[in-house]
Amino acid sequence: MRTLKILYAGSPLASSLVLKNLLALGNDHGYEIVGVLTNPPASRGRHSDLIPTEVACLARQKNIPVFAFDHLMGEAREAIAPLAADLLLSFDYGRIFGPKFLALFPLGGINLHPSALPKYRGCTPVPAAILNGDKNLGLCVQKLALKMDEGDILAETGIPLDGSETTLSLMDGDGRQSPVSEAGTKLLDGLLSAIVSASDGNTFALPAAKAQNGQVSYTGFLKKEDGRIDWNKSAADIERTIRAYTPSPLCFTTWNGMNLLILKAKVGAATTTEKPGKVLPYQKSVGIEIACGDGSVLVARELQQQAKKAMDYKSFMNGARNFIGAVLG
Repeated sequence: MRTLKILYAGSPLASSLVLKNLLALGNDHGYEIVGVLTNPPASRGRHSDLIPTEVACLARQKNIPVFAFDHLMGEAREAIAPLAADLLLSFDYGRIFGPKFLALFPLGGINLHPSALPKYRGCTPVPAAILNGDKNLGLCVQKLALKMDEGDILAETGIPLDGSETTLSLMDGDGRQSPVSEAGTKLLDGLLSAIVSASDGNTFALPAAKAQNGQVSYTGFLKKEDGRIDWNKSAADIERTIRAYTPSPLCFTTWNGMNLLILKAKVGAATTTEKPGKVLPYQKSVGIEIACGDGSVLVARELQQQAKKAMDYKSFMNGARNFIGAVLG
């Protein structure tokens, strides 16, 4: 039986975790990653060194051809075509595939998306789920369509949420595995294995897909300013925002004319009549309590002053003169 040949498209750590899993399973299940499409190296750090994506690094370790283009035009198509891949598989790649590029693959393309489409179409579905206090993070494999996230659904599942998760913990996990990579791998491997099993030995076909059904909603790019804390909101809203915006863009307020990141927090048990944003009397056994809208209290557990290292609240308070009683923001 002929092996199902796949071009994998992805870039960040979360995508590399799924790629790693599929590489481990592919030989036994009749499919092969014959190439990797990823974003070009990006400048990072103090010296603006060009750093390749995590997907590119993993692919090179496994001696898999890596393709990185700013635009998927003629040059990209000419480079990819000799792979003769049957299928394009995308997860967290970050670029749009045009009709000429998709035409390179007899089976077209599929995409792993961390939401129950058509809910949370777009690039930030995981933060959206946390922000809205969802009890479940949807996960689906859709056929790639010319319009973003409008393709029919081939497979779907869900990840239960207990209200403690961050975008970082769901997507990247411990750097070796994550809830999204585990569930996503299972979903993709099941689909790919089914395609191989249904083959006549020479040709492949995608299984039947169903049209998206339900309320359509969209997510967009997150900007740094989105992380500015509005202390007039409830402590529960602010706590969810902190988790949703970890690791990016992070949540911040201002104190003494400088930015102050609130990296970890919880909803306090106390209530207050103080002005939203006011730092309440310090209780070392609890944390740094800050008044919020509707009389609720946020308890800051980890903070980072501008140009300084992140600190737990006890270490922060050791050097934070005049912090108690200050009105943040």
